[in-house]
Amino acid sequence: MTISKWPSADRPREKLLAKGAKTLTDAELVAIFINTGTREQTALDIAKTLLTTFGCLKKLLNAAPHEIRQTRGLGWAKYANLQAAVELGRRYSNDSVPLRSKLNNSKATQQFLVNCLRHYPNEVFACLFLDNHYRLIQFEELFHGTINEATIYPREIVRRALIHNAAHLILAHNHPSGSPDPSEADKNITHHIKQALALVDINVIDHIIIGNPENFSFAEAGII
Repeated sequence: MTISKWPSADRPREKLLAKGAKTLTDAELVAIFINTGTREQTALDIAKTLLTTFGCLKKLLNAAPHEIRQTRGLGWAKYANLQAAVELGRRYSNDSVPLRSKLNNSKATQQFLVNCLRHYPNEVFACLFLDNHYRLIQFEELFHGTINEATIYPREIVRRALIHNAAHLILAHNHPSGSPDPSEADKNITHHIKQALALVDINVIDHIIIGNPENFSFAEAGII
C-alpha cells in the first residue's frame, strides 16, 4: 500500500502539518524529502532502510552520493533533496550569529562554530573576521583537508583579513576524531598565523577547536 492510501494521521507530511515537525521520527522526516517510493517500497520503507544501513541520521546525511544511491529507489534527484535539507538546516543554525553581532561571549561563539564545523567528516579550517569592536564581519571556511589534517596557508589568511578590513580574528577548525586537544602542529600554525597577522596590525584573539562533544579554546587555556 502506498503512503497516499494510509490514514492521514499516519502519513509523515500530514502528521507534520497536524502535530508539528518535532513529532516525526528520523525515518518520517527523511521520507518527506525522499517523497516517493518504488513499486515494492514506500518512501518511509526506503528511509528506514537507509537509517539501518548507515546506523544513524548523521552518518546517512554525511554519506557520499554513490553510497546513498546503492539503495533501490534513490536517484540523483532524491539525493539532491536530502542535501538541500542538510544545507538549509546548516544555514538556519549559522544565522544564530548574524553579521555585525558582537563576539565577546566564548560560549556563543563556540556554539556557532559547532553548528558550522562539527558535521564535517574531514578537517576544515575557518576564520571569523571581526572589526575593531569585535563585531562579526564575515565567517569563511578557508581550507578543507583530510580526516586528520588540513594544509593551512597563513598568507591566504592575511590576504582575506585585509580584504575584509578586519581588526581581530578568531581561528577555528574541527577535529573529526572527536578529541579537541590541540596537537603540536595546531599550536605551531597558530603561532605562525598570529605572527603573520601582527605584521599588519591584526590581532588573533582565539583559536577554537571543535571536537565532539567538547571544544578547546586557546584563549581560555591561556596559550594564545
